Amino acid sequence: MDTITFVRTELAALADQNYREFNSKLMPTVEKSTVFGVRTPVLRKFAKEFFKDPSSKEFLTALPHKYFEENQLHAFLVEQIKDFDRCILAVEAFLPFVDNWATCDCFSPAAFKKEPDRLLPYIEKWLTSSHVYTARYGVVMLMRYFLDGRFDEKHLKTVADLPTDDYYLSMAVAWYFATALAKQYDVALPYIQDRLLDKATHNRAIQKAIESLRISEKHKAYLKTLRIK
Repeated sequence: MDTITFVRTELAALADQNYREFNSKLMPTVEKSTVFGVRTPVLRKFAKEFFKDPSSKEFLTALPHKYFEENQLHAFLVEQIKDFDRCILAVEAFLPFVDNWATCDCFSPAAFKKEPDRLLPYIEKWLTSSHVYTARYGVVMLMRYFLDGRFDEKHLKTVADLPTDDYYLSMAVAWYFATALAKQYDVALPYIQDRLLDKATHNRAIQKAIESLRISEKHKAYLKTLRIK
């Protein structure tokens, strides 16, 4: 049995049809016919086992994939690559084929956490990509690793200046600013006060901030007054 057939056979065996119905509704950009319906914890467990198999390396070269869970499996395999140089090569090879928010947001390799300073130049490059999910991945990684001790105010402007015509990139920018308001309130707030984001992204950022448990009620009350009608 070849590697792709093996993977698809395993995915079919792990599928949950009720979950397939539920999950498909959350991903309007993904064809339902390409979704098996494998729950994430189950898929992560399979990825952990499959990573030990030499054929997993062959799977990582078999791009593009046909099925949603194949992309998820690919992401979970890449997460396990410990060497930064090998990992970043695998991420860069994969990003152009990411076609939905769920795959984009689901993976953050341990190699990145160990060497975030080496990651930053790649993030800055991804943010300039015309491919929506590559740019979104850049925003998500910037949010994950550079809003705490490594925070730099210039990143706020970089994210604010991104083109947000696409809904999924707009949502990522909104998510970034809501998180920035939670972690770096004083420097992030002027971007909302001065309406430096487009209307939709501005209001989405405020909504996400209001839903956050990390932002005080006082700040939430003020942010509500900044909504654009």
